[in-house]
Amino acid sequence: MSINILAIESSCDETSAAVIVDGRVLSNSILSQDIHEIYGGVVPELASRAHQRHIIAVVEKAIREAGTRKERIDAIAFTQGPGLMGSLLVGVSFAKGWAMAAGIPLISVNHMQAHILAHFIDEPLPSFPFLCLTVSGGHTQIVKVSDYLDMEIIGETRDDAAGEAFDKIGKLLGFPYPGGHLLDKYAGKGDAGRFVFPKTEIPGLDYSFSGIKTAVLYFLRDQLELDAQFIEKNIHDLCASVQQTLIVMLFDKLVQAADQAGISEVAIAGGVAANSLLRQRLFEMENSGWKVYVPEIEYCTDNAAMIGMAGYFKFMSGEFADLSVTPDARLQL
Repeated sequence: MSINILAIESSCDETSAAVIVDGRVLSNSILSQDIHEIYGGVVPELASRAHQRHIIAVVEKAIREAGTRKERIDAIAFTQGPGLMGSLLVGVSFAKGWAMAAGIPLISVNHMQAHILAHFIDEPLPSFPFLCLTVSGGHTQIVKVSDYLDMEIIGETRDDAAGEAFDKIGKLLGFPYPGGHLLDKYAGKGDAGRFVFPKTEIPGLDYSFSGIKTAVLYFLRDQLELDAQFIEKNIHDLCASVQQTLIVMLFDKLVQAADQAGISEVAIAGGVAANSLLRQRLFEMENSGWKVYVPEIEYCTDNAAMIGMAGYFKFMSGEFADLSVTPDARLQL
């Protein structure tokens, strides 16, 4: 008998729903919220209101594209956290209401765990144990993955996430929010060695990205005092130099973690996993004996398909939530 899971993702500013059948993604509907661009960042109240307006239509679209019916859904999985409390509340409330009305199991999912389990949507599949560098706007972690639901954080950022650094530096360069993908685009035509920015070094496997944001801010301030057109004249080289610095920082710790753990199967996940240089550097490590895994772009950013995959593995393990479950904005892996 097939297991049909409806998955809901509403942790930030994407409203997403997916249908997973026996661990296979049949649909993955995602609706992004463009309104935040004019504010230079996600406005939590606006995000939660947008989720309320769109969640029903997004769910109906996912069910229709999967070629199934509401009555065939056997369980509903949802993002419990981490994320924005108001946004999470919309998804949790919707899932609880559906589960109660239909009399089906409820599955709470950790958003960061789901990013990692996105690697099991398509071939090739990683073997256990493997390391996963999860890099997003809110998190940067090196995770040792021993099984589908057995994960341990062995390194993480002590302050800002790498994705936040990309977006905020992009804003300094004049890009609209979110600016990380534009920084990546412009970097492709630039000289990564043109400008040198400091790399924060701290002991162990942890990261710190607050320093490079400040360094770029002061560097641009000083240069603009000398030439008001400095950014426009050097935009490609600036982007390439910033990106090179951030990716080197990420990889230095990842290589160190792989050596210490004795693990050569390495994956990346999260929104920044879509970065072209990060993907390129990871594939280059195959020459050093690594087996590398990079998800499709669709499954790097926030999406319900990854929530559904995590929900599937929890369903198979009999890990269900009850109707007293609440969103947890600071949920830990």
